[in-house]
Amino acid sequence: MPHTLVDKQLIRELVERWAVWRDAGDWERFATCWHPDGVMMATWFQGPFAEFIRVTQEGWEKGVSILHFLGGSAIEVTGDRAIAQTKMTISQRGMVEGVDGPVLCDVVCTGRFYDFIAKHEARWKLLHRQPIYEKDRIDPVDPGAQLRLDAKLLASMPEGYRHLAYIQTRIGYQVKMDMPMLKGAQVQQLYRRGARWLAGGELER
Repeated sequence: MPHTLVDKQLIRELVERWAVWRDAGDWERFATCWHPDGVMMATWFQGPFAEFIRVTQEGWEKGVSILHFLGGSAIEVTGDRAIAQTKMTISQRGMVEGVDGPVLCDVVCTGRFYDFIAKHEARWKLLHRQPIYEKDRIDPVDPGAQLRLDAKLLASMPEGYRHLAYIQTRIGYQVKMDMPMLKGAQVQQLYRRGARWLAGGELER
């Protein structure tokens, strides 16, 4: 089997393990997915992977519910570096305003994981994860419930993750407002960063 094909299979396995172990709360094995210099970028957190695990555990214990589902991948490998783009959804459950009081809702955001992946001690590890947020929606768990969202606040949120940012703000997170989306300067800059790094350049954080 060609060497690059084996690498792509191993990278896809890494991406899948990240989602399964993170959502299962298997923190010890989840930590093995990361490069020692690994960084996670998300709407609600940006920083080193160890800190990401810590705050995710804290949220888990408080009942924060965020799950992931993966689709297809496009993986480029150059030597001991790779860029992987993987279709995904982020599903978060939480309370928002309703006509008759707080309503339990699910937000589903569709996008891609854009991953900088590097070999460490002969194994592929996640060095930098930057999600791309393409579109989202919010639905009450009870289909008969009626929402009464703050229209002004909702309109102020970025289009690609508007409802996700809204629900995260409502439960107390400070949301990063300039994340890459399907179109725009941020995602084009991300593509350029990935191309430069894959060609041997420095990783721009």
